[in-house]
Amino acid sequence: MSKLQLPAGETRVRERSRSQTVQPPLFKVLMHNDDYTTMEFVVHMLERVFHKPSVEANQIMLNIHFKGVGMCGTYPFEIAETKVSRVHALARESGYPLRCSLEEA
Repeated sequence: MSKLQLPAGETRVRERSRSQTVQPPLFKVLMHNDDYTTMEFVVHMLERVFHKPSVEANQIMLNIHFKGVGMCGTYPFEIAETKVSRVHALARESGYPLRCSLEEA
């Protein structure tokens, strides 16, 4: 803040505006059901890649199994993209066709 001298000897405080930080857009990471990936492996991916507690990982896995898709989390684009790539790489190493996708939140 700076003071501005007025002709009559008075002073006022002039406020400077500050630019606001804009939050990046968020993306949902969705995991899709398939006929080959085991439920145990899906839970393992949710715990390892998305850091979900065991109970929550099992609930998400059941959503994936019964509804065809489950939300693993919401992240900025770069983080979401990295998590999807990591799941795909680990699934391929283990011989599973597990798929994830991104959707704007």
